[in-house]
Amino acid sequence: MAFFVVLRRSGPQWDPTRPMEEQAGWDEHAAFMDALVVDGFVVLGGPLADEERVVLAVDAASEDEVRATLADDPWSGSRLVVESVDAWTIRLDGRAG
Repeated sequence: MAFFVVLRRSGPQWDPTRPMEEQAGWDEHAAFMDALVVDGFVVLGGPLADEERVVLAVDAASEDEVRATLADDPWSGSRLVVESVDAWTIRLDGRAG
């Protein structure tokens, strides 16, 4: 397994006048993302300060797996698009263990 950092950006159907939780399809998107956390695929995730970009730390075997999994998100391509997927070498880990 490897870690990847994913940068997603607001897509063409994103309504900038509404907060994230009021976007169409929020409940379906949130359920999908919560399931990825439960499965251990998403380790950390959330919007950046501009709320137009989201960063995910993902535990996956390959970039292809990351892209294929996120393509199943109900918001994929509409309210969120993948801007980049980069392999991440962890050299410092402050988590207990």
